[in-house]
Amino acid sequence: MKATSRANSGPWSGTSIRSAERDGKRNAVIRAAARAFSARGYHNTSLDDLAQALNVTKPTIYSYVASKEELLFECFRQGVDEILSGFRAAETQGGSGRERLMTVASQYAIAVTGDFGWCMVRLEEEGLSETMSRQIKQLKTQVDRGLRRLIQQGVEDGSIRPCDQKMTAFALAGSLNWIAHWHRANDALTPSEIATRVLDIFELGLAPR
Repeated sequence: MKATSRANSGPWSGTSIRSAERDGKRNAVIRAAARAFSARGYHNTSLDDLAQALNVTKPTIYSYVASKEELLFECFRQGVDEILSGFRAAETQGGSGRERLMTVASQYAIAVTGDFGWCMVRLEEEGLSETMSRQIKQLKTQVDRGLRRLIQQGVEDGSIRPCDQKMTAFALAGSLNWIAHWHRANDALTPSEIATRVLDIFELGLAPR
């Protein structure tokens, strides 16, 4: 009995597999919603539309999120998570402040060209609740502070010329966010190629003089 109990608590136990399956289905719902919001707009997309597209019932969607607003927020959060993964990658690879900043910026550009790009840059235009708006602001602040920190480190190690760190972070994030306004899924350039070309223009302004 003890051996059976230990086996059932392992990473491949029935409970763990069911949990992983649920997470996978929930992520599929969120990604499908992000694509629908991008194609049709938030207010023009109903949960009935989404349920039909996924070939599930509307209650099934409600089993993963409490409301359409929460679904939109989850699209935003997953997009931000992709950006935050860039900060983790930058810390792992090391290098100068400028090199690490470009690693983050490249991941940022790739994120905004992905499925969650529209939700990341258009979210606050949708008249969300005060609670949701506050959560969005906290996540944006986390990204902004991370960018400023890397810029400061680059100035300190000489890889970035002395500059207004706040304005530099705003300019970088603004240029990257704008990609989501003009990028289309059938663009001839890949997300990585877009990131490289945009950052090549921006990085020239960061070179020490």
